[in-house]
Amino acid sequence: MNLFTAFRKEWLEALRNYRLLVVVVVLAFFGMTSPLIAKITPQIVTAVVPQGTDLSQIIPTPTIWDAIAQYVKNMGQFSIVLALLLGMGTVVQEKERGIAAMMLVKPLPRGSFLGAKFLALAAIFAISIVIAGIGSYYYTMVLFETMNFLDWLLLNLFLFIYVLVIISISLFCSTLTKSQAAAGGIAAGIIVSGLIIGAIRGLGKYLPGELITWGVRLMHGDTSSSWLALAISLGLIIILLLAAWLIFKNQEI
Repeated sequence: MNLFTAFRKEWLEALRNYRLLVVVVVLAFFGMTSPLIAKITPQIVTAVVPQGTDLSQIIPTPTIWDAIAQYVKNMGQFSIVLALLLGMGTVVQEKERGIAAMMLVKPLPRGSFLGAKFLALAAIFAISIVIAGIGSYYYTMVLFETMNFLDWLLLNLFLFIYVLVIISISLFCSTLTKSQAAAGGIAAGIIVSGLIIGAIRGLGKYLPGELITWGVRLMHGDTSSSWLALAISLGLIIILLLAAWLIFKNQEI
């Protein structure tokens, strides 16, 4: 049994358990509706808030930048949640059920076992972000104006790399702990800590969240780069996967 066979098993499970479908539907929905939400915000204020008509007059007319900001906000939030939920039980759940032990005696190298899970999750989010990105691009073009496609592509690529960091954290915690709840708690703590550190002035530019900011800057025509944040993000993915492999390699299943 090899990496390809293990990946095929993970992919079929993602289809049968509707994990792929759920992620695609959620991210596609929020991606595609982001331009619409940005467009109708003044009308929502008018309809919901008392004396909303007066408030709507001081709200700036929605622009393409509001649509982009709404997309980044929605995709960032829901991608984190979904990556955490899908990743936190990836390994620990199969250890609890004895599935991991059955697969490893095939024999399947433990590195291939973990690699297949990471690649399957990466594929799920890659497909979902592509669909969400295309949908959002189309509706932004219809409701506002056409965006630079290459810059939009890079923004979504940076978003995908950011999600890979979250997946790596979740997979590492799932390998580290003996229960799904503990894995989720530790992973959530690491992610929240990263967000807090990122909010500190001067530190955020070195963290994975800076990738999304870089993408937004490109959309605004700002060509300033954040290569260090990209290098750190890719480094974190590699380090977390290696750490997960080393821990899993020495565990009794």
